[in-house]
Amino acid sequence: MSMTDSSNVLSGTPEEPYALAIDAMGGDGGPEVVIAGLAVAADRHPGARVLLIGDEARLKAILPKHPKAAAICTIRHAASSIAMDMKPTAALRVRDSSMRLSMDAVANGDARGVVSAGNSGAMLALAKIIVKTLPGISRPAMAAINPTMKGDAVMLDLGANVTCDWRNLVEFAVMGCAFAKAVLGLPAPTIGLLNVGSEELKGDEKLRQAAEALRDSPLASQFYGFVEGHDITAGTTDVVVTDGFTGNVALKTGEGTMKLASGLFKQVFTSSLLGRIGYLLVRPSLERMRDWLDPRRYNGAVFVGLNGVVVKSHGGTDAEGFASAFDVAMDMVTHGFNESIRDGLLHMPSLTGGKSAAGQEREDAVLST
Repeated sequence: MSMTDSSNVLSGTPEEPYALAIDAMGGDGGPEVVIAGLAVAADRHPGARVLLIGDEARLKAILPKHPKAAAICTIRHAASSIAMDMKPTAALRVRDSSMRLSMDAVANGDARGVVSAGNSGAMLALAKIIVKTLPGISRPAMAAINPTMKGDAVMLDLGANVTCDWRNLVEFAVMGCAFAKAVLGLPAPTIGLLNVGSEELKGDEKLRQAAEALRDSPLASQFYGFVEGHDITAGTTDVVVTDGFTGNVALKTGEGTMKLASGLFKQVFTSSLLGRIGYLLVRPSLERMRDWLDPRRYNGAVFVGLNGVVVKSHGGTDAEGFASAFDVAMDMVTHGFNESIRDGLLHMPSLTGGKSAAGQEREDAVLST
């Protein structure tokens, strides 16, 4: 059976969309890591149909080493790839890249979502132009799952939009709520707006306007109010909403803190004989903590607000990390993530001048007759 034949799937028919299109050429490790990751993911999603897009000759040489990945994949050839340092404007001009063809597959309805470990800027630019935003969404945002003292939480925006207005923040709240439902399985996730204080008068005008809109919306019972930086890791809310500038700074600060803590632990446990003995005593607990905070578990940032599922894997991840990004994309496809966003926007009159989206459409139709 040919790996390029659409009959090489475990379920479904050739006419049905693939669950995911995979950019096989993205990331530091290239197709070797991507395919190894698909082999790991295949155990968790044995019935998935995957469109693997990249250099056909290279993919055909690697796939036989990973029969589990081969069992769920159909190859689509791409003549080129997007370099990790290529500018987004240049990436838009490369029409036969694996990343572009992956986006095309979603836009054309060949696949429901895309996963790539490639260039973030190029990925966002291509997603905006090819996959396009959902009706009612002014800007897509980048969302990801973070560990907290109470479990996992969603945070957005993490860098897609450096500046935002209050409407963007309300849209992010709707999208973050849908994300937490689809990926974390929370029926009614709580939502917080990141601010410099929890008091109602703190923050700038856009934050106060967003808070007012959320309190006067169907999400009012889930809206906690303002949260501060320490609330992110405390797990005060299930969803933390902020602009891309603040979110990216918070994300990078958290990553730096983790590296600092890891380095300090290493110094403490290797600097003396007593330290080494102490390490042996606490080693089981430290290993559990390491597994809990393993960044590979949280790999898979999502560009939410697009007319399809678009998941960005970290470029330097390994097979296990790429499989985690695959898991996130499959959860979103399986649980109707975009449909949940559409439903949420439908009931947000604050975004349509006091009318629901459906009411606005009816009014527009009357005016056009």
